[in-house]
Amino acid sequence: MPVKHFLSLADLRSEVLAQLIDRSIEFAANQGGGRTALAGKVVGIYFRKPSTRTRTSFMVGALKLGAQAITYGPNDLQIVTGETIEDTARVLSGYLDALVVRTNETITEMEIMAKQEDMAIINAMSEGEHPSQAVADLSTIKGRFGRLVDIHLLYLGEGNNTAAALAWAVAHTPGMKVTFVTPKGYGLSDSVLEAAGHYARRHGAIIEHQHNISKLPKNVDAVYTTRWQTMCVPHPDPHWLDKFKPYQVNAALMQRVSKSFDTVFLHDLPAVCGEEVTSDVLNGPQSLAWRQARHKMFSAMSILEWCLTAGEGTYRNLAVPTADGLCIQIT
Repeated sequence: MPVKHFLSLADLRSEVLAQLIDRSIEFAANQGGGRTALAGKVVGIYFRKPSTRTRTSFMVGALKLGAQAITYGPNDLQIVTGETIEDTARVLSGYLDALVVRTNETITEMEIMAKQEDMAIINAMSEGEHPSQAVADLSTIKGRFGRLVDIHLLYLGEGNNTAAALAWAVAHTPGMKVTFVTPKGYGLSDSVLEAAGHYARRHGAIIEHQHNISKLPKNVDAVYTTRWQTMCVPHPDPHWLDKFKPYQVNAALMQRVSKSFDTVFLHDLPAVCGEEVTSDVLNGPQSLAWRQARHKMFSAMSILEWCLTAGEGTYRNLAVPTADGLCIQIT
């Protein structure tokens, strides 16, 4: 069976992403139990940075699917003593069926690991994208509303790796819309907006990006924010916090953009209450943040199962057209 990697949502066919979302919802319906699809498989968990939800999700998800798991910390592999990433991956591919990787570095390291043909490489977060998070996000939304068509998602805060993954996820989802509202200088990259916008146009989805907090859309279905310092990486501007404060999700903002209480609040966690969100919103009746966190395990199970069982693989088609006609509005 050809190995299938999960590196970026840009690599997936739209129908594969839809399959992963639906499978995650199926796992959630039975609490992830009763499955042995990965019996006899061994999954490595290699996290170079701290993690609570993602690491535990993949570990427990692998076990629930019948696989065995082995963990590696940031200093456990001989990459730190000078062995090349490529050689390390070739060696591990003789032992493991999949390697789940988290890093603050670019995706290049994972792409090098994916050159071997025997072990699936799964991106559990890189500097530029957090694809497994987006699967959890959209499965949470679909589980709540029963659909993704005509869902309007409002994202507030930094245009980080979670935001990039959301852009790709929405771009692959017909009829869905996302509006990113970010501080100037902290938005999504032009390359992500252009490439994801191209896919959005093809699939009948809409991606908007702007900076004006006074021009928020009304009657959105979901409001999403993340911690303003991704993985606690500091911003070089000593006054960055002043630029972010207007983008806080609080009760007044929720009331301003919500369809009464039908609108839900999402957060990838961990949260810093008092910064990107207030406690009354995070823990209030509109919040799905804690259900969303649990969905990370079901989405991890969906990704592991897809990577390690027979079925359609990935494709890469990242040619970016000119900006004319893209489904992006930048103001």
